[in-house]
Amino acid sequence: MSTLAEQIVQTEAHRSIFETAVRQLPLPVCAAFGAPAQPQPVSFQNSGRALSTKDSDAVQKQFPLSVAASGNLVLTSSGPNSGASQGKRVAVLFSGGPAAGGHNVVCGLKRILGAGNTLFGVKAGPKGLLKGNLFEITDANIDFIINTGGFDFLGSDRTKIKSDEQFAQVRETCIKHNLDAIVVVGGDDSNTNAAVLAESLFTGVKADGSGVQVIGVPKTIDGDLQIGDLLSISFGFDTATRIYSEMVGNILQDTSSSLKYWHFVKLMGRSASHVALEVALQTKPAIALISEEIAAKKQSLASIIDHIAQVVVNRSHQGMNYGVLLAPEGLIEFIPEMNAMIAELNDALAHHAAAFAELTDNDAKAVFIGSKLSADNAALLESLPHYIVNMLLADRDSHGNLQVSLIPTEQLLIDMTKQRVKEIDPKVPFAAHSHFLGYEGRCGAPTLFDAAYTYNLGLTAGSLILDGRTGYMATVTGLTTGGMPQAIPLAGLLNIERRHGKDEFVIEKALVKMDSPAMQFFVSRRDAWAASDLFASPGPRQFWGPTTHQLPISVALNSGATSLMFNIG
Repeated sequence: MSTLAEQIVQTEAHRSIFETAVRQLPLPVCAAFGAPAQPQPVSFQNSGRALSTKDSDAVQKQFPLSVAASGNLVLTSSGPNSGASQGKRVAVLFSGGPAAGGHNVVCGLKRILGAGNTLFGVKAGPKGLLKGNLFEITDANIDFIINTGGFDFLGSDRTKIKSDEQFAQVRETCIKHNLDAIVVVGGDDSNTNAAVLAESLFTGVKADGSGVQVIGVPKTIDGDLQIGDLLSISFGFDTATRIYSEMVGNILQDTSSSLKYWHFVKLMGRSASHVALEVALQTKPAIALISEEIAAKKQSLASIIDHIAQVVVNRSHQGMNYGVLLAPEGLIEFIPEMNAMIAELNDALAHHAAAFAELTDNDAKAVFIGSKLSADNAALLESLPHYIVNMLLADRDSHGNLQVSLIPTEQLLIDMTKQRVKEIDPKVPFAAHSHFLGYEGRCGAPTLFDAAYTYNLGLTAGSLILDGRTGYMATVTGLTTGGMPQAIPLAGLLNIERRHGKDEFVIEKALVKMDSPAMQFFVSRRDAWAASDLFASPGPRQFWGPTTHQLPISVALNSGATSLMFNIG
């Protein structure tokens, strides 16, 4: 019998008691794939449902091969693919930030491709694809990574493949490894890149003149990659919001125990407030700010602060000098006057990049860029605290986005609320703590929903490859009625958006809609949450137990589900 020390050593290297057990967790599969133990690839047929955007004419000119091949028609599974291709060589990569369930996409791909095809992993995302950093994925790899969190098996990065030189490098990688297909697992920007790659690699890559297939898989914890009933949510969202909700629930329990602190919690969600809305629905805090509502109502920063301060004062008058506020990390970009200033700021930074880069002093940078702005925007920039200005002027990410996660919006709200509370009622005490819940939620072990969802997305992506398809994003619909593998034409999702000071084709981010059932339910209850302690602590995500099969509440509401439980298989 091993000693205690030996038993503890055996839990090293991803072999904790939990990780060992969760690898054995059975996963449900859509009925279309057959028996869960031995899923079989499916064929696809045109559903007759065409997708289009306001820029479809421009897209057709830029992506003629993809549009001609797909007709921008959604595909739906049409039965077993008994004549599935053999000898395919497929590469899979992660792109962008991690999200729970990514490993199960790889597992689903490997299982559906079977022994007759070869799956390669791309190390370090798109950058690894450019460098040709590939390795063959084995069955033993799959057995070890299944149902585990993170992207560490492959790694990821945010390189955007867009230059002629980069496309040439991808072609070299495809030729060197004799690839037939590439699967890009990522968010809206990454799937936009998949659409561009699909067009670029459509023909003329191999010696016989044929091309390389490209399939996208929808990933992002932000939840901003949604396409109506075709894609109710991206993977990773459920796990992340469950983790955040547990922590917010704990904080809410603490506030009503210590009776003296406000906690301002910033949550991930750069361009949309789906995470903040879901966590609010799970935990029922005193205040939750929804960026899209602020933009729709054209609320100023001052009016937002006034609302927060009034809730603080009202609760204090009821004997509650505590509470929790939730705010999305991208809030600052949705406040109208801030949004206008940031838009002009982005253009100014893009057009004066060389001169700006030569400056080393933060104050000098602020003065220089302020001189390139309109009078109103320059004044607004100058009025903000230095810790906000410095982050507004920080380097953009590889997709040209402001790195809002680095902006201490929660501290700005605390500082301004403290001042406003004093103005309303100097006798009201206000002590606050700030939190940013972000990275904590990205790499946790996937919930059963995310584990099953991603596994079925992998099965779908692999089936699309074996069916000879390219330029599609895999999806699974009917999440409460057994699940249905489908495919969304990537070119049918593209719009023109201003990036880096110029127009680019992108997949539009899905924002929280004011008339959505989830938002309407939140609006109907938030005043009651502010007036009384009606908070809930949802507890930890479960793999065995009463909440194992729970859907995100916002997804259940928006999809018209009759219960909170998902049903795949």
